[in-house]
Amino acid sequence: MDYSGGFTFWSDLDDYDKAFYEEEFTGVEVEIALMVDGDGDGKFDEEQYAAYTSLMQNWEHLQQSFLQPILDYYKQTRHELGYDIELNENYPLVETTDQILEMISLDGIVVSYAGIFEGRDIGITFNCAWDMENGLGLRLLNEKVTEVGYQDVAI
Repeated sequence: MDYSGGFTFWSDLDDYDKAFYEEEFTGVEVEIALMVDGDGDGKFDEEQYAAYTSLMQNWEHLQQSFLQPILDYYKQTRHELGYDIELNENYPLVETTDQILEMISLDGIVVSYAGIFEGRDIGITFNCAWDMENGLGLRLLNEKVTEVGYQDVAI
């Protein structure tokens, strides 16, 4: 079976096959990178394909489930940096998921090699207003957020 998912991939020096396409995130259409950890053949393996397909089947519902963990991470980071007592324009007070949504934009979906974790493993990368250098990453296992941090947690 062809597990290319209908995408045209190209290989990169970082061992990911990449494709760019338009995806909706919370009502906004954005161009994102789909990165598949692979061997340069431009195809998902069977487990990767299952993980990506499951993500896309639940995509609309899952988007809202990302926001609270991102908000919690932001608040914790802001506190650890001391910006909850000292003003910093890059880390304003944010109390709601609607406010955090204004500070992020979807950047990519990362489909890792299968078998690293038990279950369907996907990374989601975002650009974020408070840390443009490192961005924001989510690690999903079976479509549940298991880790939030810099973009590298998603890769």
